[in-house]
Amino acid sequence: MENLRHGQAVDIPNYDFKSYKNSVFPARRVNPSDVIILEGILIFHDPRVRELMNMKIFVDTDADVRLARRIRRDTVEKGRDIGVVLDQYSKFVKSAFDDFILPTKKYADIIIPRGGDNHVAIDLIVQHIRTKLGQHDLCKIYPNLYVIQSTFQIRGMHTLIRDSQTTKHDFVFYADRLIRLVVEHGLGHLPFTEKQGLYILVWISVRGYAVYQLLEDLSSERVSDSGGNCLTLCY
Repeated sequence: MENLRHGQAVDIPNYDFKSYKNSVFPARRVNPSDVIILEGILIFHDPRVRELMNMKIFVDTDADVRLARRIRRDTVEKGRDIGVVLDQYSKFVKSAFDDFILPTKKYADIIIPRGGDNHVAIDLIVQHIRTKLGQHDLCKIYPNLYVIQSTFQIRGMHTLIRDSQTTKHDFVFYADRLIRLVVEHGLGHLPFTEKQGLYILVWISVRGYAVYQLLEDLSSERVSDSGGNCLTLCY
């Protein structure tokens, strides 16, 4: 897993369920990818493995469905007798599931009931992965980096700012507007504590200048209009 995360290919041995041995068949080459799916019934048991996962999913399926699938798999793919399969299930498999696999359910980030038949849950996971794949490359490296979604407005301002023919006045205007969007987006990721209070919106017009002042708790405030005139407002 570490090698795959660092962009290195790995060779995974194939396990033979009939002979209960590894290295019976040639190893399977797995190349690195943007999305790595690691699957196994005890995949959440080792904390070192859990720490490597970005999303932990537990597929929860009814016991009768699991038994039916196990009978079909062991008799068809592994060539076992159905009596042996049922005896193994009742003596070892069911108790091992209750003791070792089911307790790891608490480590899952997402629990999918009904398994592969839950198309809504699967679609949500697929959409989440597609969103991650569509992120900027730097976002995959730095988890605290956020990139503002591109809109026609932002693309238009970028075009004007990068245009050598744009006047100084327009450059300052659109750069200031773009910076405001960045600051507003960044403030949305900061923690805050909501407080309740009394707020009054005051509109003062002095010699054609309009000033908006937000006053809290009916306090006395000094405000200035854009022309430098100071006013004292008492409540």
